Amino acid sequence: MSNDWSFEPKTVELPSGKVALIESGSGSSIVYLHHSWGSPGALPFHEKLVEQGNRVVIPDMPGWGGSDRPTWARDVRDVAILVGRLLDRIDCVPSTIIGAGLGGFVAAELATMSPSRFSSLVLFGPVGLLPEQGEILDQMMLSHRKYIEESFRDRETYIEHFGEEPAPEMRQLWDLSREMTARVSWKPYLHNRRLQPLLDGTSIPTLIVMGEQDRVVPLSVASQFLQALPNAQMEIVPDAGHLVELEQPEAVARLVLQHMKSTDT
Repeated sequence: MSNDWSFEPKTVELPSGKVALIESGSGSSIVYLHHSWGSPGALPFHEKLVEQGNRVVIPDMPGWGGSDRPTWARDVRDVAILVGRLLDRIDCVPSTIIGAGLGGFVAAELATMSPSRFSSLVLFGPVGLLPEQGEILDQMMLSHRKYIEESFRDRETYIEHFGEEPAPEMRQLWDLSREMTARVSWKPYLHNRRLQPLLDGTSIPTLIVMGEQDRVVPLSVASQFLQALPNAQMEIVPDAGHLVELEQPEAVARLVLQHMKSTDT
């Protein structure tokens, strides 16, 4: 097997504007929808998925990163509709959709609307449901750097990935991403009361992955997804906070690949 896992940048034109993405590999399609703070690009986690014979697509969701901002969008469902159109355009139907944090919210909304687009669903520390216990950490009340630091299991792990002072381009990404996050999911903050009643009709095989030390999303939210989705299972990853795919790439990639294998028909 070739070890050339370089990710190629591409631009897709939608009626709502351009969508930037990076892509690598061939085989079963896996689409990764990033956290609220934007996509940091290809990670070791993504490379491990490509290494095992998969096509991995990482878009900047509309309004984030290098993608055009749909100024009319005011709801996560608006973003989900646009992501669905993107999947149709790039021939990623059906595919495994991985949604991380806010990306999990987008993926869950899309799953209730168009389940045929999914072969399986994976949610990393998903938001989208009002916690029955605890609260989702309010990033609007923290500095960008502090919020990302809180997303890791500890400060040392944060520094390992971003350094004492993040690069200016990363700070800019966080700033623009927060503005788009607030535009579509501030009030109510990172949840939709209309989502949970629709999940029980969504039979897509689903894997929910939570970091054991997640300080951003309460475990109760993952448990609510687990109870609401009729074909779901949950895994807790040790030594990881909210950003499980950055902190434990090998373990998380293994969980995703096992889930995909178990859903093959």
